[in-house]
Amino acid sequence: MDPRSLDLGALELLVGVDDHGSLSAAARASGIAQPNASRSIGRLERQLGVPLLKRATAGSTLTPQGTVLVHWARRTLDDATRLLDVASGLHTDHTAELTVGASMTVAEHLLPRWLGEFRGRFPEVTVHLRVQNSSTVFVSLANDACDLGFVESPTVPSNLCSTVVARDRLVLVVPPDHPWTRRRRTVTAEELASTPLLVREPGSGTRTTLDDALSGYAQADPLLELGSSAAIRTSVAAGVGPAVLSTLAIAGDARSGTVRTVDVDGLDLTRSLRAVWRPPRELRGPAADLVRIARRTLNRGGNSIG
Repeated sequence: MDPRSLDLGALELLVGVDDHGSLSAAARASGIAQPNASRSIGRLERQLGVPLLKRATAGSTLTPQGTVLVHWARRTLDDATRLLDVASGLHTDHTAELTVGASMTVAEHLLPRWLGEFRGRFPEVTVHLRVQNSSTVFVSLANDACDLGFVESPTVPSNLCSTVVARDRLVLVVPPDHPWTRRRRTVTAEELASTPLLVREPGSGTRTTLDDALSGYAQADPLLELGSSAAIRTSVAAGVGPAVLSTLAIAGDARSGTVRTVDVDGLDLTRSLRAVWRPPRELRGPAADLVRIARRTLNRGGNSIG
């Protein structure tokens, strides 16, 4: 086999199966459609001459041969990343600029850490940050108003490329004296849907994720629409009403008892936070450097919340 024909994307999928437990989960994490991921692994198996996955209706997992080779795949990807980092440092324009559009939750709770590391490694790059909701980030990218976006929306327009950089979970939060805090049985998804809630504005990733999760139920009109998670969190603490917010946004208030979290039965509110950009698929320059910093934190488990 000619090493020049080795597909790094297929190696990334193989590593993803090891990290996430199945090919479908690895494909989702890489932002790749399941059939394309399956074809990519199939080509790699033919190139290497060994079966890499055990395929079953419950999901595809690593074969013993795949378990051995995934170690070397991980090392190959790490070496490739280091090569790109060095090359980027050699050719980076000392007047380089990067304009980033980020949804509210990412901008408030994750980007400061990423940008701090980025600034330490690439002090010559000027970063401009625009805090917007997810739908506005998509528009900014389409209009060339930003180079890179970070969004919470569960879906990404087909004309944009994306990769998962963090994982998050939405939770139901209520005032400390709310009746739901004293109930023995959990709140049902149907109850939550029929309850007027404090919500973010349409177009925000948090609002879209909640609306999608409750799409099978009759939903009450919002109690109040507010433009930030901080405003909603303050309103919940003040006793205005319940809300569904990111664990990132309510962690401090939940620890202090300013708000209380309540379990919801039968509702999956986990979500992936993504970096998005215009084609081509292979991101380069300062934008690629920032995404690599975010993804490395994810791979170390630092961006998995809740």
